[in-house]
Amino acid sequence: MKAIIATDPNAEAAGIRLAELPEPKPAINDVVVEVQASGFVPAEWEWPSTWADRAGRDRSSAVIGHEFAGVVSALGYGTTGLSLGQRVFGITDWHRDGTLAEYTAVESRNLAPLPGDVDFSVGASLPISGLTAWQGLLQHGHLKSGQTVIAHGAAGAVGSAVVQLAREFGAYVIGTGRAADRQESLDFGANEFLDLGSDDLQDVGKVDLVFDVIGGDIQKQSAELIRPGGTLVTIVGPAESEPAGVRAIDFVVESDRQQLTEIVQRVRDGRFRTNIGTVAGLDDALAALNPSERHKGKTIITVRS
Repeated sequence: MKAIIATDPNAEAAGIRLAELPEPKPAINDVVVEVQASGFVPAEWEWPSTWADRAGRDRSSAVIGHEFAGVVSALGYGTTGLSLGQRVFGITDWHRDGTLAEYTAVESRNLAPLPGDVDFSVGASLPISGLTAWQGLLQHGHLKSGQTVIAHGAAGAVGSAVVQLAREFGAYVIGTGRAADRQESLDFGANEFLDLGSDDLQDVGKVDLVFDVIGGDIQKQSAELIRPGGTLVTIVGPAESEPAGVRAIDFVVESDRQQLTEIVQRVRDGRFRTNIGTVAGLDDALAALNPSERHKGKTIITVRS
């Protein structure tokens, strides 16, 4: 099969290239999925899990990409709840070969059914961004209606999901980003927008929750705006400071079938709009995965037409 692999952690873009690999075999409780479309998180090759298996053993190369949509093509021993030919979407284990390939092996519990009226590219764009927003706001942030939320990177793949879900659950949302992101952030549902390049973050006033995708000084400034009892949720590493009375939560997204089902249903009934940016085929994927300029939204590689 064709696959995009990272070959060298010290090379530019980790030496990613298109390679020919054997098709994977399903382990116990696995399925093999014929991948139709795969999402990609920028600079995924910098993650430690790309270069070591779960036991800590070095990997000389790895198939990148960990969110996808496709069709079940093989069942491992003991696999239940899924069937051959079924449309599915979800996340693969971070330490295993990923989804920028014609086939991928994945634990069945990490997948959810993909309804027939949802395009494979849309399905592939949802798992990481959608679950990150859902878990950060509801599980870790304990979001309540009437609260005020800062959604950093509001026009990005994760940020736009945060904006939409926070609004749905009754929050007042302040989106942030660059000046060029203003209209898109408002279109996704932000009540107001703050330009991090020219506006003063302190002018926002006190908030209940900050969803941070930036880190550094922006994270530090944001933490100072949170009311006692509020929460800083971050996906870019532990907070450098934690003001008195503020909870700081750094988390890694986990696959959850029920949450995936909730998110895709919102796409179907119009409550949630996916944020797809660059789209490329597998043979043309290398430039899309390592762009020379900033791209908005989720990068999607269509593995099959």
